[in-house]
Amino acid sequence: MTVVSIDNWRRPGPTARQRRIDLGIGLGVAVLAVLNVFFARSVGLFATDSAPAVPEQICWTLAVTLPLIWRRQRPELVAVLAAVFFIGGQVRGAQEQQLTSGAVIAAIYTLGAWGQKRFRARVLRVLIIAAMFVWLGVAWFMSHGQVPDGGPPGASGELPPLLAAVMNSMIINVAVFGFAYFLGETVWQSARRQDQLEVQAAELRAAQARVGERAVFGERVRIARELHDVVAHHVSVMGIQASACRRVLDKDPERARTSLTAVEDGARTAVDELRRMLGALREDGGNTEEQSAGAGIDHIEEVVGRAREAGLTATVQVYGEPVPVRDSISQAAYRIVQEAVTNTLKHARATTLDVRIRYLAGELEVDVADDGHGTVIRQGGAARGDGLGLVGMQERVAVHDGTLENGPRTGGGYRIRARFPITRDPARTLAAAGEAAGEAAGEAAEEAGRT
Repeated sequence: MTVVSIDNWRRPGPTARQRRIDLGIGLGVAVLAVLNVFFARSVGLFATDSAPAVPEQICWTLAVTLPLIWRRQRPELVAVLAAVFFIGGQVRGAQEQQLTSGAVIAAIYTLGAWGQKRFRARVLRVLIIAAMFVWLGVAWFMSHGQVPDGGPPGASGELPPLLAAVMNSMIINVAVFGFAYFLGETVWQSARRQDQLEVQAAELRAAQARVGERAVFGERVRIARELHDVVAHHVSVMGIQASACRRVLDKDPERARTSLTAVEDGARTAVDELRRMLGALREDGGNTEEQSAGAGIDHIEEVVGRAREAGLTATVQVYGEPVPVRDSISQAAYRIVQEAVTNTLKHARATTLDVRIRYLAGELEVDVADDGHGTVIRQGGAARGDGLGLVGMQERVAVHDGTLENGPRTGGGYRIRARFPITRDPARTLAAAGEAAGEAAGEAAEEAGRT
């Protein structure tokens, strides 16, 4: 998330609509203030012997109120001009004080709400308010002689009239200017929070879009992996059987018939698995990994049987005491064996295939080895070992926090070995470990015999 500090954030400038509103407000206040000049003169408000002529009073009034047109565009300048011209008009004795006072308060509020440089906006507001209070004190000092000792007619109270008037004016001005200051600060803070919420909402939407894209990509990879695993194996076996049929069709029709039967069975199985997988994908929340039938450790013998039908000498051996494993791990082990057998049939030119399933202490291991050429076949400059099949194996193992080893064997051939963590009864661990050690020793002797 993008985090902007209070001092670094800048409030966006006013919109076109806000500028039009300010224009209307500024002109409206200026017109009313000019009218109020005539009203104040007619009733004798703030009348003094030194009051200037009407044109000058109108000029002072307009000088204070018209800058409100630009109050959100130039808040600092408008606040300074309003304060300076207000005090100047008071010094000259202008009789309009009500609307011009409101204009000054509005300018102070706007500076707090829209000032871009916060430190300067705060200092400037404090200086303007201080200047207004200094002028208030000067004005009272200059006019205190005009207040009768006993107060105006009808005055009654416990305080002297002059002190009461000063205190009343101070309380009112402190409340009004303090309200303008803190309201402006509050509005600016609210705008800042709103802007940050919008930025965070935009970032959340972008993050959700990225998550959605990754989910779609992951689903595409998963579907591609499933299609590869389901189709590649059966089609590879079908191709090998069809090739064998072609070679012996004239010499050995019975064997050719057997190969064609294997092709037919493989095609039917591939179609059934594709239909099952596509049906699972159509279901809401369908998981092809868990819903594919016939894909588990118990069905590895079927994969090896198809390898035998293709002409390989293939064996399946189980070491250790079998224990129940999660369906997802069982299917992952099945798919890895299926892919390894497919690679052997397609690329290795092997004659024997050895599949071993080991139930170790806390692990399930599947080991597929052949006696082929034991090197990575390259086609078009890309290593087949780095193709979709190996990537799919690595993904399946990684999902379950397992490990995958693959590479040429010392005595020739190629090996793929995958380990998946599982939980099992601790009482069976020792027996499984001893059996695995004996099998490992036998395997080492076999490798030594190859060399």
